[in-house]
Amino acid sequence: MSPPSRAATPAFGADDFRASLAMFATGVTIVTALDATGRPVGLTANSFNSVSIEPPLVLWSLSRHAGSMPAFKRGSHYAINILSADQKALAERFASKDIERFEGVSHRAGASGVPLIDGAAAVFECFNRSRYEEGDHVIFVGEVEHCARREGAKPLLFHGGRYFTELPL
Repeated sequence: MSPPSRAATPAFGADDFRASLAMFATGVTIVTALDATGRPVGLTANSFNSVSIEPPLVLWSLSRHAGSMPAFKRGSHYAINILSADQKALAERFASKDIERFEGVSHRAGASGVPLIDGAAAVFECFNRSRYEEGDHVIFVGEVEHCARREGAKPLLFHGGRYFTELPL
């Protein structure tokens, strides 16, 4: 018997799927880039993962409908800023809509000019190597050109729809 050519229709709804995904604890990142006019853009994301050590590759995903999608699709570079435990307010700020996300936020330009968030636990400056459209998101694979970490920094965590500054028991 040959294997099926496609997945079976899900026996669950979107809310069940979302709640099940929330059981996976993740770190929290702010992904940053520059738009076509050179203005900084950024958003909170927890869809970050390592792909390869050689070459150094990471991935993250973004909703196809995100307002910042044109900047990330067209731009040659972006940065993934892994937030530290004391940056919960930044995670919330960059997850908000209809605000100037960078207003009052301490950051500097990376090697390619993209914004790097000051105080992040780690930063990956990436060349926008490839993109894959899957479902309602685009998966971005970045080739890491520079990375740095802040020794002793504790990560900000996300689990069950909430932020944590240490592992929940």
